[in-house]
Amino acid sequence: MRQDAVDLDRFYTTRRGQAAERLMLRRLTALWPEVKNLDVLGLGFATPLLGEVTSGARRTVAAMPATQGAVIWPTGAKSRTALSDETRLPFADAQFDRIIALHALEDAESPQALLREIWRVTAPEGRVVFIVTNRSGLWARVDATPFGHGRPWSRRQLSRLLSEGSFEVTAWTRTLFAPPFAWCCGVRSADVFEAIGSKIAPGFGGLLMVEAIKRVGGVTPRAVRVSPQRARGLDAGAAPALSRTRPHPSNDRTR
Repeated sequence: MRQDAVDLDRFYTTRRGQAAERLMLRRLTALWPEVKNLDVLGLGFATPLLGEVTSGARRTVAAMPATQGAVIWPTGAKSRTALSDETRLPFADAQFDRIIALHALEDAESPQALLREIWRVTAPEGRVVFIVTNRSGLWARVDATPFGHGRPWSRRQLSRLLSEGSFEVTAWTRTLFAPPFAWCCGVRSADVFEAIGSKIAPGFGGLLMVEAIKRVGGVTPRAVRVSPQRARGLDAGAAPALSRTRPHPSNDRTR
């Protein structure tokens, strides 16, 4: 079961949510410094990031799964939120140049089916950033935040899923090294944890961020295999940009 959109929206007003948002944005804006004249889609619950990275974009849409519900975005302006079935997005083929998938894969009933739909609406050579809970991180073990719910991922698992879905991984990183407690998530303390954690324990960041490019040239994703959804996940300084991937993205060792 997906988390409610209102609960997700409320989380990003808390100290922990603001720390997570700021650290994700640091990596994302370094990777995509501008999206001028591009079409951008936020999928799942990506509104905390869309406002900061879509300046100059030709079109920006926040698509939220019907089982999650939706909130109006942006506030105080004409809404650009779309409520839809996550496996039947109401968009044309190859429509979006950039896609941000946040709170999307973890709670999906079938990650393969969702990924196939993402592939369909991504433009040729379009880029997608998947942000998921890291199976090895502390945030996957605490259910007081949205990152403690659903299906956490390892780098190896996510790389395999994307490869089967006809995406080529181009960059990856882990972020959110501060423990999932409010007192650790102030601006200064979170930055200290981020700088130290990324050096001495790079595998334990709370979030895994992966950029992938849509493969084209007569390639289509493999047949969808529906996987069972877990109601809860297994109690499973920062560098300015994502680290470039190695030639074999299935290798899960950190640098």
